[in-house]
Amino acid sequence: MGFSTLLDIISSFIIGGFLLLIIWRLHESATRNTYINAGELVVQRNLVEVVGLLEYDFRKIGYCSDWTKIPDPSKAIIEAKPDSISFLTDVDKDGNVDTLKYYLGSTAELASTENPRDRMLYRVVNNETPKGSNLGITQFELLYFDVIGDTIQQPILIPGEINTMQINVRVENTAAYDTNYSNAFWRQIRLAARNLRNR
Repeated sequence: MGFSTLLDIISSFIIGGFLLLIIWRLHESATRNTYINAGELVVQRNLVEVVGLLEYDFRKIGYCSDWTKIPDPSKAIIEAKPDSISFLTDVDKDGNVDTLKYYLGSTAELASTENPRDRMLYRVVNNETPKGSNLGITQFELLYFDVIGDTIQQPILIPGEINTMQINVRVENTAAYDTNYSNAFWRQIRLAARNLRNR
């Protein structure tokens, strides 16, 4: 075995090492992209679910299939806070007036998830047990506006002044890849329930 053969063997080990390093980095990059893309897909789906339910319920503020049971829509909103709202509606479209409440839970309730910012969004019909869902919601914020479009400052003492509202929702992954949480933000500007305008 000559010197050139030994040099060829060492060169092949070095080239093989570089190839293995390149393959390992490509595998790591592909794995990272797969987790991030899957996380973003989950976040987008969760946001679509939350937004669909919120829009459906909020557009029915003051609605009842028997309109005589809510004759004054200005009294449909019972309580309005930055992270909760309570209003009258007909949830099942059966002609009975229901009280529907949305509110955001605390971060301590979801201490078992990796994300320190996610919270439960609760939906309460009448006085039933609150039903929450962990869809990675980190922000649920409501802004309220009067008939001329001015912001109504908190605390809102007269909910009947509310004509439109803005809803801000942010959803993040409940688990991260390498401390990066995928997130999506949705804002409904000037959502107006048709019944609030029937005054």
